[in-house]
Amino acid sequence: MADKASTQQAVSLSDLPLPQLKQVKTQLEEELNFLTTSYAKLRKAQATFRECKNSAAALTPAAKDTTTLVPLTTSLYVPGKLSDIEHVLVDLGTGYYLEKTTQDAIGFYQDKCDYVQKSLDKLQETITEKQNNLQSVVNVMKYRLAQQAQSEDKGDN
Repeated sequence: MADKASTQQAVSLSDLPLPQLKQVKTQLEEELNFLTTSYAKLRKAQATFRECKNSAAALTPAAKDTTTLVPLTTSLYVPGKLSDIEHVLVDLGTGYYLEKTTQDAIGFYQDKCDYVQKSLDKLQETITEKQNNLQSVVNVMKYRLAQQAQSEDKGDN
């Protein structure tokens, strides 16, 4: 059984009637909106991973036995004391945590940052492609509308 992508055929934009061009434009705008929202969320995740990496890197021997604020929730912090700067708990996601050495945690978060950056690069390429497609559709629509206006002007004369 052929999948949907392999059964789709390329159609020239100039062959599509104006109502279908409007539908294609709307679909591309929706896809572009979704992709840009996804891009923003990935950037936020990358910033979070960088902050985690920087926090782990800040655990130097000078930080041992210092007082700090420990987050219990996103808005509630309690005072705490850094007693072990060699080990940290790493959030693996979906409620799982793993104890790692500070250097392993830095490497873990760097790998996460690199992975997200690769995803961002791919997503940026897709966004650029969709923007170019949208611009092509808009250009064809403008051309068609100009042709219609021109033919109506000739018909009025």
